[in-house]
Order: sequence, then structure tokens, then C-alpha cells
Amino acid sequence: MLNHLIKKAAVLGSGVMGSGIAAHLANIGIPTLLLDIVPRELTDDEIAKGLTLEDKQVRNRISSQSIQKLLKQKPAPLASKKNLALIEAGNLEDDLVQLKDVDWVIEVVVENLSVKKQVFEKVDHYRKPGSIISSNTSGISVEAMAEGRSEDFKKYFLGTHFFNPPRYLKLLEVIPTQYTSEEVISFMKIFGEDVLGKGVVLAKDTPNFIANRIGTYGLLITVQEMLKGGYSVGEVDSVTGPIVGRPSSATFRTLDVVGLDTFAHVAGNVHEKVSGKEKEVFEVPAFMITMLEKGWLGSKSGQGFFLKKGKEILELDPGTLEYIPRKKLSTAATEMSKQVKGTANKLKALVYADDRAGELLWNIFSPVLVYSAQLLGEIADTVVDIDRAMKWGFGWEMGPFETWDAIGVEKSVEKMKENGLEIPAWVTEMLTKGHTSFYIEENGKQFFFNNGEYRLVESNPKAIDLKKIKKQKGVIKKNGGASLIDLGDGVALLEFHSQNNAIGLDIIQMINFAIDEVEKNYKGLVIGNQGKNFCVGANLAMMLMEAQDDNIYELEMVVRQFQNAMMKVKYSAKPVVAAPFGMTLGGGAEVCLPAAHIQASTETYMGLVEVGVGLLPGGGGNKELYIKHLEGMPNGVPFDLQAVANRVFETIAMAKVSTSGAEARENNFLGLADGISVNGDHQLYDAKQAVLALHQQGYVQKARKKVPVVGETGYATLLLGAQSMFLSGYISEHDLKIAKKVAYVIAGGKVPYGTEVDEQYLLDLEREAFLSLIREGKTQQRMQHMLVKGKPLRN
Repeated sequence: MLNHLIKKAAVLGSGVMGSGIAAHLANIGIPTLLLDIVPRELTDDEIAKGLTLEDKQVRNRISSQSIQKLLKQKPAPLASKKNLALIEAGNLEDDLVQLKDVDWVIEVVVENLSVKKQVFEKVDHYRKPGSIISSNTSGISVEAMAEGRSEDFKKYFLGTHFFNPPRYLKLLEVIPTQYTSEEVISFMKIFGEDVLGKGVVLAKDTPNFIANRIGTYGLLITVQEMLKGGYSVGEVDSVTGPIVGRPSSATFRTLDVVGLDTFAHVAGNVHEKVSGKEKEVFEVPAFMITMLEKGWLGSKSGQGFFLKKGKEILELDPGTLEYIPRKKLSTAATEMSKQVKGTANKLKALVYADDRAGELLWNIFSPVLVYSAQLLGEIADTVVDIDRAMKWGFGWEMGPFETWDAIGVEKSVEKMKENGLEIPAWVTEMLTKGHTSFYIEENGKQFFFNNGEYRLVESNPKAIDLKKIKKQKGVIKKNGGASLIDLGDGVALLEFHSQNNAIGLDIIQMINFAIDEVEKNYKGLVIGNQGKNFCVGANLAMMLMEAQDDNIYELEMVVRQFQNAMMKVKYSAKPVVAAPFGMTLGGGAEVCLPAAHIQASTETYMGLVEVGVGLLPGGGGNKELYIKHLEGMPNGVPFDLQAVANRVFETIAMAKVSTSGAEARENNFLGLADGISVNGDHQLYDAKQAVLALHQQGYVQKARKKVPVVGETGYATLLLGAQSMFLSGYISEHDLKIAKKVAYVIAGGKVPYGTEVDEQYLLDLEREAFLSLIREGKTQQRMQHMLVKGKPLRN
């Protein structure tokens, strides 16, 4: 293993990709130098300031502007605006000397081999021996870039292909050359996964590497099938998205997001270097060339395959290049697939269907599966690397070979042969030997077919897979909402699996059971899952139904039970660690706040959002967020209690949601001791380690303490802002009513300023306020609107 860590990095090229990589490095705490070319002329603004081309401010202008743009880009490249301080601007003439202090240099300049070679010649001169150098190219030979460089440079040089945007897309393709040291390859794989938080695959030095090679082929095949079969853009998108385990952006919406110019460039990379039928596929269709000429590039130009007119979204007619109302493909197969559970079963039903949807999907999927098999050995060594690249880079739920297994290899190969597709010899040989799938499972372990035999699928030991654990060990106890699972090493895990992981009585019952079971038989508990989101809150539909039936007694019982369960989490004799990720809203945040430790994900969107549906947090969220703020105050140093109450009130009344784990910490949902996992696949491992660490330190059950509140005078202060907003017409009368309730609960009711109250007293205030609001007709209207429309109602 390399004898140094990457403590400082440099990114050469500050375009969208370069600045995005710099932002990602800053997000994980690595100081980064961002360099770009020196401008050749002054701007009007610089002339007005009396600056010259020799001023540092001018010479660093391009990278400085790129750094500032990071604050405005959507989706946000920075997990926290504070991370901007870790990126330093410079230029490629004055600042290459600083490379002597850098451990990793990433080149992201223009896609031109001769330009890249010139840059690397300079890098070779200034870099320190043993520092890693990589190129983020997507289409130029990594081997060719290394030509003429020093021995030490070649040993530490490789391709590191990030996907855009680097903060959010999981895939990192690592492309070694013949000279790259095995030690460097091994280091970059582990560093990529454990520090950068990526899914790393080793790719061969071929055009577009793995994901873009297969992904671009698949997109072009889809366009060609659309034209051949007379399908519309909207029809294709309606059956190539979530229904077949692909992202909701499907085919043409994806192209609009990526940009047609970018896509054409990537397709051109392969088109130049291949021949025969493959070359024909990579030829961009004529109507797309016309779109390029017209500047219809997609989202960035305001129109592409789709155009938004007012509230209506129109689709492009490829024949006339006019925009027409969007269509959907609805057939017997698409309707039937809605009744089928699981993507694999849906896919099986769809691709063999004898209708327009089945025909389209078969004609798209079959050539892509064959193409992926033909490229095995050329672009990657294993089916696992190809599958992972497509899942992590393109958001496919199943990779090509997993898809092939799902639809049945034998059955599909027969049909492919009938269609005249040439099946690669190794696939035919696999079937001849009686092996009918690319993956098999034995004793809870997964194996993949490789060179005539099955080999174990290897993964990072930190990547816990709950499905595999449940198959191997079973479940301690489960009901409709949650399961208690043995994670091993004396740690249990409570997994939510209700619809949207929404909290109902079944989950509350399992929380109580889990704490009792863990206190008797385990070292501690993790509350986490591997769903789409951690938890979107309480079961809103159930609460609305009870409220409309005026079953306030039942609602009071449910809210009290939830509050009691949260107190049980807080005062458990064994440590409880919450592992939130994705949307962690309302009740989801309330589950985390009382835990002994929170191990969040980088992408944790946490907030108490009940005000949006006319309520306030009812499971102890007001109290716990207030206490979390108080615990963040320095011991023995006087502080303004009113300022703390003001901040908590503002967070809850404005339903603030963090846009990252780092921002959740800035909003005090996480304390300084709480953790953030950069790699979401490692989060449950990290949470488990946190439980074990707390146990080893001799975890002591929390002692109940009284809570100082701002009382009656503080309540009046909290309301001032809300009342002025009401008088100015910014909020409605009902908004003001909700704000008054939130203020009353946070202030601690009608007690003198500074009174220390019991937690149960605050819970009682919270519960009463919650029940009084849920009775209100306008609150029920808001709840109904959220359930039906999925967005807040202002009434």
C-alpha cells in the first residue's frame, strides 16, 4: 500500500467537470488547488478597475469565476457553502510550482491529446515523486497520454473517470496503463470507495471505457428502434424508465439533461475508432444533427426532445421537428406489468409481450445484452464490473447480465438467434455446459460466471447488504412495518420497510420490541435501512382518516405511543445509533434526534416539515431539536437562551430541510460528535462500528435532566416575526395559528423565563398542540392536498 495519504489535491481545468471534482474533494475535506489557463485579454470590468494582464486577480480569473459558480449551480456541487474555503484558485503558468506539495493531480482540460500531453509534460517537471497523476478523460487513450513521460510519472499515472455531477453520481472508472503500478491501482480502488465514497470499477483503455460505451450504444439503439417502429419520443420514454428499472428520466429526458452536444461528442469517440455494424450504430441520426445545428441541446438551451410551454410539456416529432403534445405508450403488457411485483418480473413480462411495447423493449434490450457480452474482455474483465458500471453510472437497477438472468438466458438466446443476432461464443459455451445464468447464489453468497467457472463476487467488506444478511441469518422478529435483524458482533438492526418507510403503529411496536430485545441480548442497536429514503415521516393518510372521523382519542394514543417510543430510544440502557440517508423528514428526523449517535449519509435531507401540512412535530421533535441546540453550547460560557429558542423556532416554522449531511450539522440536527458517511454503501457498517465503539467505551444510559426554557416573555418574542409576516401578507391566518402553537411549545408555555422544566411537560405541550391543529379543517385540507398532489397547500 502507498505510504502516504492524499492530503492535498490539484485539479487542472476548471470547467463544469473540473470544478465539480474540486467541489467533491472539498466536500470530503481535501484542500484543492484549481488551475486554469491565463486569460489573453481584459474584461471591461477589469479595465475599469485599472487592472492589467499581469495582475494575479486577472491571471486567476477563469478558475476564480468557476469557484464562485459552484455556489449557484443546481444541483449544488458543494455539500456546504463553507467547503468553498478549501478550494484555492490559480493558473497553469504561475502555480504549477505548487504541485510539489500535492499528493494527487487530476487533469480535466480540453479533450485533445496534444493539449493533454503538453500539460503532462509540465506536470512531470513540477510534481513530487510518488504523487498520483490521473486524467478524467472520457474518450482519449490513457496509454497515449503517458508516452514520453518519466518512469516515476508512468508508474503513478492512470485514468480516473468521474461521472457528472461528481458529488451525486456513484461511478468512478479507474483505467490503468501497462505502466501503472499494481500498488497504485489497489490504492485508488480503496481510496475511491472509502474516502471518495464512489463505486469503483476497473476499466480497460478503450473508447468511452465501460458505462459510456454501453450506455451510448443503448441510447442510439433506442433512437433507431423509435424511428424504425414509428414510435414517438414520449412513447419511448414512458416504457424505458422505472417500469424497466431505469431512472425516471428514461431515454430522451436523459439526453436533454446530459446535453445533445455532449452526447454526440461521446458517440463520436467510438464512431471514429470502430468499424462495421458497430460503427453504423454509433452514427448520430440525421434529425439529431439538425437539432444540434439549431442549438436544441436540451435543458441547457431551453429545448431539446422536450419543450415546456407554460404548464404543458411537448415532445419533438423527429419527422417534422415540430413540438406536439406528449404521448404515452399504453398496451395490454404495460397495464399488466403494473400488477406484477419486482423489476425482474415486470421486465420478463414486458420483453416477451406480443404488442407494441413488448416489441420495442425486446428490440432495445436484446442487442444491448449481446453487445455487452461481446465486449467482455475488451472493456472489462468481468460481468460484475460491467453490471456495476451501468448501475452506478447510468442508474440502472440491474446491469446487462443481471437483466439477462432476469428474462431467462436460455429462452432469450433462442429468440435472439431467431432474430439473427450473433451470440458470443462464451455465452453459448456457458449454456452448453448446463449453466443457465451469469450469477448463482449458494449459502447466501453470490458467484458469477467467468472463464468457464463460477467465481465469488467480491465486494468491499464495509458494504453491508441487508437482503443477504436476512437470507443468511433470518430475522429476529418482523411485522408489516419493520424487521429486527442480527447484524453480527452483538449488534442488532431495526429496518423500516412500510410504504415510503412511513411510521405507523407497526413501526412503533417494533421500536419498543427492539429496545427491549437489545437491552437483554445485544451490545446496541442500529436504526437504518436500504430503501429509497430513510423515512418520509408519519403515516399521513392514517392520521387524516382518524382526524376526519374525529377519532381524537385514537390519535392521542398513537402520538403518545410515538413519544414514549422516542423516549425509550433516548434512555435505552444500550446505545442506539440512527443511520439516516436521503429524505429523513418529520417523524424520520424525530427517530434520529434522541439516538445516542447519528451516523448520517453525505446525502441526508433532514428536516421537521410538519408545518407544511398544517401541523407541528408531535413525536418529540420540537423538544429534541431544542435540546440538541442547547447541547451544542459551550459548557460554562453564558449564552442567550432566547437566541437558541429563536433559531429552533425558525427551523421548525419554516420547515427547513438540509440539502446534505453537512448542512444537517449546520442546522443542529447533527451534533459535532455525530458522523457522516461519504459512501452510502458503507453507512450501516459505520453505524455498527459506532455502536461497538460506544459499547467498548462503557456506554452509560443517559440521565434525565431538566430543560431551561424562555417561557412567557420568550413566547412573545418568538411571535413578533410571525405577526409582522402576517400583517405584511406573507403568511395566512392559519400559518399564524400554527406559528403560535410552535412558539408556545418551544417557549415551554406560560412559565417565567429561564424556568427548568421536565421533558414530559414539553412532550405534553407538544401533543396537545398537535391534536388541536389536526382538528382544524384547514389543516385537514393541507394534509389532503399533500397526499393527493404531493406538494403543500397555502390556505
